[in-house]
Amino acid sequence: MTLGELKQAAASCGLKPFVGAQLADWLYAKRATSWDRMVNISKAAKEALQEKYDLGISRPVGSSISTDGTKKYLFEVHPATGKVPAADMKKGLSEGMADGNGAGGPACKKEYIEAVMIPEEDRKTLCVSSQAGCKMGCKFCMTGRHGFHGQLDAADILNQFLSIDEAADLTNTVFMGMGEPLDNYDAVARAIEVLTAPWGFAWSPKRITVSTIGVLPTLKRYLDEQRCHLAVSLHNPFPEERLEMMPAQKAWDIRDVLDLIRQYDFTGQRRVSFEYTMFAGFNDDKRHADALIRLLRGLECRVNLIRFHRIPDFPYDCASDAAMEAFRDRLNNHQILCTIRSSRGEDILAACGMLAGQHTSAD
Repeated sequence: MTLGELKQAAASCGLKPFVGAQLADWLYAKRATSWDRMVNISKAAKEALQEKYDLGISRPVGSSISTDGTKKYLFEVHPATGKVPAADMKKGLSEGMADGNGAGGPACKKEYIEAVMIPEEDRKTLCVSSQAGCKMGCKFCMTGRHGFHGQLDAADILNQFLSIDEAADLTNTVFMGMGEPLDNYDAVARAIEVLTAPWGFAWSPKRITVSTIGVLPTLKRYLDEQRCHLAVSLHNPFPEERLEMMPAQKAWDIRDVLDLIRQYDFTGQRRVSFEYTMFAGFNDDKRHADALIRLLRGLECRVNLIRFHRIPDFPYDCASDAAMEAFRDRLNNHQILCTIRSSRGEDILAACGMLAGQHTSAD
């Protein structure tokens, strides 16, 4: 809930609006996970609120830790298969969804999503999921193979921030987990509002990056409404070859995506980057590097080269280190900033393209 909605919730229980501000402080600034922690709210006020509302916070149902310190969390959710009203926290909705009859569409059944906490010396970044599964069907991505199983609401998204062990220490987030964020833009935008508002987490938009395959209708809304960074999944500069791996290329041509992006300023606080997964013998040679240089010429941007992590029944392997370094150097020599992203969490299936919401323990 936004600050205004929290004040309305307080008013609906016969409480003063300042109780709504207290709730925002406890939920978002102090990361309170229980009513008991809210010590400056009276017992009677908390009892009145609990009659009508739920905090919406649920602990992960599992976790695993990589040898490199990366930690993957598993969450149980009940996503709606239709359009979900953003962040309705009432108990009746929660109970209805648990029964498979939640608002937003039928067949709201139990699903599992994953989020990944990536520690570095001076930061802790959360790679957050925005959908259960994904509609985009990229052939090299385990999430895409998982299929689409419903939209997360803002509460599901924010719960990934609030319920993990590192909640108080998170410094950054990337919307690069399960799902296409701009296919669930309303919920993602509401989560970003909570993350950046002074009554919320009070994060700078510079600490948030949203990834997209290039969903044009909502990409324009995102660029108009948000100041967060943008990351575009590109992976091949030739449209016909990109289509082989990424069916969404048929709906939203990467050239049209770039035409839109060029209408916005990325020379100041907001950055645009392009994600490029390297496949041996498919997109890792000089021809592809030169085509990428032509495609991005004149655009202030960064290209992140990503090592492909092998998945079953897929014909390609990762490009060699030598090929990746040559590709990087060629782009840098043509004034396109290019880096090779460090691979994190591969041993626990937490690296790029490996999230599938797998739940192995007994229900």
